Amino acid sequence: MDVALVLPAFALLLVPMIAIALLVKLTSRGPIFYIAQRVGHEGCTFPFPKFRSMRINADRLRGTLLGTPDEEMLTRYQNDPRITAFGKFLRRFSLDELPQLWSVLRGHMSIVGPRPILLEELPLLSESDHRRHIVKPGLTGLWQISGRKEVPWQDRMDMDLEYIREWNLRLDAKILLRTIPAVIRGSGAY
Repeated sequence: MDVALVLPAFALLLVPMIAIALLVKLTSRGPIFYIAQRVGHEGCTFPFPKFRSMRINADRLRGTLLGTPDEEMLTRYQNDPRITAFGKFLRRFSLDELPQLWSVLRGHMSIVGPRPILLEELPLLSESDHRRHIVKPGLTGLWQISGRKEVPWQDRMDMDLEYIREWNLRLDAKILLRTIPAVIRGSGAY
């Protein structure tokens, strides 16, 4: 089902993705894509592509600028100096995430599921939080439609586990339908 939905979306979005790639290149120095290793199904890592929305080597400053999740994390996300001007636009409407369609086609991700976490976030997971890795990570999920970065860390983990417990096709359809207005509103996207 993932491939059946993503192939036409990929074809439909190919021209906009080419335009975004050109604008990324024209508006800041560095590569068009940012590819990080993320934790996916069964705890395996996979290459996670995004259109680059930050300055070069921004990942090296993540720990210093953002720190570990706490009550002030949202403010730090909102004021992240690593994000380029065009990157703010990309992030607001989740356009930086479009290359992840390729990850779905490759079988690393699903359309709906828990978002894949960074390797450095693994120590933040409780023992039960690791259950989120029994399914493929998704392009969208419960916490993406519930406020994205405005959702506190533990609530994100709880929503991911709720998704796994309650999974059915109707839930996936509901999440997909609620993703469209969430992306258009851009709330919680930093």
